[in-house]
Amino acid sequence: MGPLATEIASRLTAALAPAALDVTDDSHQHRGHAGHRGDGAESHFTVTISAAAFAGMSRVARQRAVYAALGELIAPDRIHALRIIASVPGEA
Repeated sequence: MGPLATEIASRLTAALAPAALDVTDDSHQHRGHAGHRGDGAESHFTVTISAAAFAGMSRVARQRAVYAALGELIAPDRIHALRIIASVPGEA
């Protein structure tokens, strides 16, 4: 895991205490597309997170909670694209 992916995982863990968390760097799949900054650069991610903190939240509210936890990392020069799969433990 690269330094930006590690920072994403650290912030989400601190803010949401997930039961499960996977941060995948998808940047290599976006070579030649907008926001890709070259080989080895981190820019596109998928976050799969399961946290009790999401209980009672809509899908949009869960995404907002993830964005809030990541703060200034959500910027074109840091995280260009973020796919979020958020659930409550035990939720299908």
